[in-house]
Amino acid sequence: MTSRRNFLVPLAAALALTFSPLSHAAAPAGKVSAEVAASANKALLAIADDYYQAVARFEPIGATENGDNRFDAQLGLSIAPAKRAAQFKRYRQFAKRLQAISPHQLDQKGRINYDILKYELNGLIAMERFPEHLLPVNQMDSVPVTLANYAGGEASQPIGTVQQYDAYLSRLTQLPAWIDQAIANMRTGIKKGVTQPKAIMISALPQFQKLVSATPEASIYYTPITKLPATFSDADKQRLTASYRQTINDKVMPAVARLAVFLEKEYVPACRTSTGLGALPDGAAWYQARVANATTTTLKPDEIHAIGLREVARIQSQFAVLGPKLGYNGPAAGLPVWVAAQPKFFPFKSEQEVQAVFHKLNDVLDTKLPAMFTLVPKAKLDLRLEPELSRATASDHYTAPAADGSRPGVFWSVVNDPTKYGSTGMTTLFLHEGKPGHHFHIALMQELNLPDFRKFGGNNAFTEGWALYSETLGKEMGLFDDPAQYFGHLNDELLRATRLVVDTGMHAQGWTREQSIKYMQDTLGYTDYAKSETERYMAWPGQALGYKVGSLKIQELRARAEKALGDKFSLPAFHAVVLSDGTVPLALLEEKVDHWIASQK
Repeated sequence: MTSRRNFLVPLAAALALTFSPLSHAAAPAGKVSAEVAASANKALLAIADDYYQAVARFEPIGATENGDNRFDAQLGLSIAPAKRAAQFKRYRQFAKRLQAISPHQLDQKGRINYDILKYELNGLIAMERFPEHLLPVNQMDSVPVTLANYAGGEASQPIGTVQQYDAYLSRLTQLPAWIDQAIANMRTGIKKGVTQPKAIMISALPQFQKLVSATPEASIYYTPITKLPATFSDADKQRLTASYRQTINDKVMPAVARLAVFLEKEYVPACRTSTGLGALPDGAAWYQARVANATTTTLKPDEIHAIGLREVARIQSQFAVLGPKLGYNGPAAGLPVWVAAQPKFFPFKSEQEVQAVFHKLNDVLDTKLPAMFTLVPKAKLDLRLEPELSRATASDHYTAPAADGSRPGVFWSVVNDPTKYGSTGMTTLFLHEGKPGHHFHIALMQELNLPDFRKFGGNNAFTEGWALYSETLGKEMGLFDDPAQYFGHLNDELLRATRLVVDTGMHAQGWTREQSIKYMQDTLGYTDYAKSETERYMAWPGQALGYKVGSLKIQELRARAEKALGDKFSLPAFHAVVLSDGTVPLALLEEKVDHWIASQK
């Protein structure tokens, strides 16, 4: 999991259709004069820049989440029906402008920009028919909770300078209008039969009730004032304190109270008792669009469900072989529960001991990765402990380096209680979140000179698919010769496979929430996690599908190249082909690899 929000922000939601046909972005460019290509590329980049600006202004929180802080003073009102309609009109205008450019006049990089932009616009326009704006809140994310999470200044919106304090205050002043629009939308949703499942709103309700405060000073939104830097002038301190207090007291407190009461008294009682998106009007098509968004493929839910079942069976067959090597002789499905009960797999007494393992692993990878990679980011990877303030709610994750080189990429390990930090999953975790996973991909993105819509956009299928594929490289580097570390790898993979089964089960096959929880408990062996994960998939239909689908595609393309090229196959060259253009939809990745195979022959 990266710090980027690679799910459900409009830029990511753009990826809702497959390329068909591609303009052959990966193919060698035809004979076009340099002047013609330069002119066409310039025109394309102008459209791309206008498009990105339009998306960022429509959903500025999405820009903030994806690392673009230029829009931090704006909240946006994308859920307002009139603004939503106007935005879709803009997308159609961008698509029309794009049609005026011939892809054959572009150079190779221009063709890739063209294909991805066309793909995103087609996908966005296809989403217009689905009333996502009538479902503005859930337990996983909502604007009021996101702003509350920003209040500490440790998240995607920095709050440290006077200008940044003013930007956050500006967002707070816009929050009541968003809340009132959300309430109006949910009332419309009740009338149209488009509501959230009751179970996830019962889980969400305490979040919104906690936002209600008796005084401005007790509000979480007042947190920045409790941390005013000593370097601020007395005038700025007084102005900001007074402005925050007045805005929260007069505007924010009444609005969050209205929302909490509305949800408890009116919305939750009216919510649907069904589980999946398929139960809503036009729900099957809606879920299919979400699946396409998450996977960047034309795979149908039933096909993904079958893939998930096959992967679960494959991994559990590996458990059967691995169990005895760890000292376990029970049924394969029981291995995760048994491992979790063995004290030897929880050897740590301090945070420093946990960090020492990651540092040693980092050093080992420095000796092994050069044999696999020639294209690597210039930015360094730093290893840090998650700050105490955010430890309780965070999970181990990666944050990208600063584009200007002022800050390295960081792998954050979250150690709440070192005695409960399991050792078996550490190698696979670092390969995913550190290197060669997110760091080799996302840090490189900062160095590729991409247009903003690609630098700050992306899709889960490539981003998480690459990181999950990176985990598999541990086996050929000898890092999984230790059966305990190989178990950790398989156990994480099993979760990703299980997601394919339950997400499609609930949203396309009529599974209930309870069926999903039971399947996850039976398959994964742990109970507390099954409820929260099931409800995550209910709130974000399709989002969790990209990890496994993307990883399997990269593995499939590698096997294809190895078979076709034989002795001519170069793993570093293959990895360079996969990473060299940053995040791309899987159809474009496949075409790139096929052209590379042909060129090597």
